[in-house]
Amino acid sequence: MLIVRPARLSDLDALERMARAAHPVLHSLPRDRGVLETRVALSEDSFRADVDFPGEEFYLFVIEETRTQALLGTSSIVASAGYSEPFYAFRNDALIHASRELKVSRKIHALTMSHELTGKSRLTGFYIDPDVRETTHDDAAHLLSRARMMYVAANRKRFSEDVFSLMLGVTDAAGVSPFWEAVGRKFFGRDFEQVELESGGRSRTFIAEVMPSYPLYVPLLPAEAQRVLGEPDEGALLAYDIHLEEGFEPDRFVDIFDAGPVLTVAVERSASVVANEIRVVRSAQGNAGTALPYLIAAGGAHAFRCALGDLPSARTQGAPLSDDLKQALGVADNASIRCVPLHQASGELQ
Repeated sequence: MLIVRPARLSDLDALERMARAAHPVLHSLPRDRGVLETRVALSEDSFRADVDFPGEEFYLFVIEETRTQALLGTSSIVASAGYSEPFYAFRNDALIHASRELKVSRKIHALTMSHELTGKSRLTGFYIDPDVRETTHDDAAHLLSRARMMYVAANRKRFSEDVFSLMLGVTDAAGVSPFWEAVGRKFFGRDFEQVELESGGRSRTFIAEVMPSYPLYVPLLPAEAQRVLGEPDEGALLAYDIHLEEGFEPDRFVDIFDAGPVLTVAVERSASVVANEIRVVRSAQGNAGTALPYLIAAGGAHAFRCALGDLPSARTQGAPLSDDLKQALGVADNASIRCVPLHQASGELQ
């Protein structure tokens, strides 16, 4: 059985292995053991804290196979992106260049450095072990990614009204980003991976110091860089689709390093809020009729757990759970749990 739970310091060895295996690198999962230990400790403190508004909290989740206790992946939430320094992204703009004398009026696509996403909550650090069995990979990915929004929906004061996520931009087989080669390298003079680690999640002062403060005119960029603007990498397509199922939509921003798309959602319009059902746990007994896969969350702010389970389509039948699932979620009969259908009908969130 797969369960998503908060990371613990006792997970450090497994987290370090994942950090070293992740490609491209994840700034939220540093490869330096000492720095990683500090991040896990911050996460533990964040989960324990009583929070009335989003601040510097960082929430690190892991997905665990309960039978073997193996960790298969990790994901995280930054409560307030750019809490100590602005969070930078490129904003897609259309600039008008016109001449009455020449009778010319042209709308030119440009990218402008922006920190408008600063202060919004951010989903980040998604990594799942590529060796996870193909038969369970998609379910594990859905659970690991969307459990974060289940936590946000259940703990609204801890997060902003809007949440965003950066999708990995297009890279080639060698991990080279056409956009980085055309833009970032010209200003930083370094490899993408090196700057990714130093960027602090796009919130370092050196970004504003080194990157251009004036608009970048897209038609002047190489064709390869233009083609990948706002496009997710092939390896990020599953994560992209999972975000769409949660209710995220592409915004007018792209990542400043690889031009990957920025997806945003108002928490009020997310599936974890709109489709949420509060059900009462009862023991599973025989055939409950038509059952559908659900995200099931329990444990509140401090002992959060999220798993997948099949529940009757009629909410009046409650939440009949197996003993193993009740144990994994830390609940007993008559407890209230949050349930959201794993898949939404087309247009259901509109």
